[in-house]
Amino acid sequence: MARRPGLIDTAVDALRSRITSGEWPVGSRIPPEPALVDLLGVGRNTVREAVQSLVHAGLLERRQGSGTYVLSSSELAVTMGRHIADARQRDVVEVRRALEVEAARLAARRRTATDASALLDARDARAAAYQAGDLDKMVVTDLDLHRTIVRTAANPVLVSLYENLLDAIGENIRFNFVSDTHGGDAHDGLVEAIVAGDDARAVAETSGYLSAFLGEA
Repeated sequence: MARRPGLIDTAVDALRSRITSGEWPVGSRIPPEPALVDLLGVGRNTVREAVQSLVHAGLLERRQGSGTYVLSSSELAVTMGRHIADARQRDVVEVRRALEVEAARLAARRRTATDASALLDARDARAAAYQAGDLDKMVVTDLDLHRTIVRTAANPVLVSLYENLLDAIGENIRFNFVSDTHGGDAHDGLVEAIVAGDDARAVAETSGYLSAFLGEA
């Protein structure tokens, strides 16, 4: 009995690593219990408790008659999601401003030729979605542009914080599109500034549109 908690912890870590690494992506069904027993080399009870631990953590979800599915790749995202589920749009924009202004500054200073190409592609995809009037694609492509900027900032802590707020940021972007405060060319100046390496303009562009959402422009 003294070894049992250790076996469970090891099994939990093994399952978690497959989720966080993307081997089992969000939305996918994990292998059935017998396969997990063989994969982990532990007993059925240990597998059940390990899976249940990740269900409680919010990474996995059991679906009656279907199996167990990956719900999230980050326990931090689950925890933060619970805390901000009822956040006001203003609260989310204030946090976005804190993160995205610095991301724009760093992106302008650190962008590579590859980064610049990715930013221009993301800008064009966003414009195309806006022209098509497809709200879901507008949200997805706008969020992808912001994620590309954050990744271009090349700060792993900033990237992690931003990625764990994606649900709230995505909902805020949708709200802004529905409210008609997010035009098709809203971020063209920002992308141009980053590609040109103009960090002051990148900061001004980012602060400008987010402050406008807060009624401070």
